[in-house]
Amino acid sequence: MTAALSIVRSRWPLAAPLVLAAVFGLSGCSGDEQELDAWMAQQKREVRPSVPPLVPPKRFDPQPYMEVSAVEPFSAQKLTVALKQEQRQPNSMLASEMNRRKEPLEAYPLDSMRMVGSVTRLGRPSALLKVDNLIYQVKSGDYLGHNYGKVVGISETEVTLREIVQDAAGEWIERPTALQLQEKGR
Repeated sequence: MTAALSIVRSRWPLAAPLVLAAVFGLSGCSGDEQELDAWMAQQKREVRPSVPPLVPPKRFDPQPYMEVSAVEPFSAQKLTVALKQEQRQPNSMLASEMNRRKEPLEAYPLDSMRMVGSVTRLGRPSALLKVDNLIYQVKSGDYLGHNYGKVVGISETEVTLREIVQDAAGEWIERPTALQLQEKGR
């Protein structure tokens, strides 16, 4: 022990008192060991665990998949065919959207856009939208977002849009939505 202390003292002069304190502190714990062992043995005898038995798992019977030859509902081919059919229908609201040129803000989802202000020029309101740390000026008739969102109204605090989305039955419907003016710091 003294050899270890001399090595420690020669290399770390301030560490020697700490090592001595740790050694004496740990040696003080050895006297209560018999009392602790007796208490642990008593607790083991008195305590009885009350664990309910586990319910066996239900048996799983696999069923063979019979629709292997059917058309996959999520295939890209099926979606392409449906979009081409929509384009051919003259009354389809999506047909006119598919035939027009895409605008730059249609490449971004609406939730990535923030309205940060509005401007009125020559009596026409325009909204200022922040997308990817760039500010864009939009007016009524412009398109935003992935769902053919067309700006139908602009006020000082919001941009109102009309989107074209599919409902649960697969029909294309119009859905109103809005972008609210965001306070600074959000």
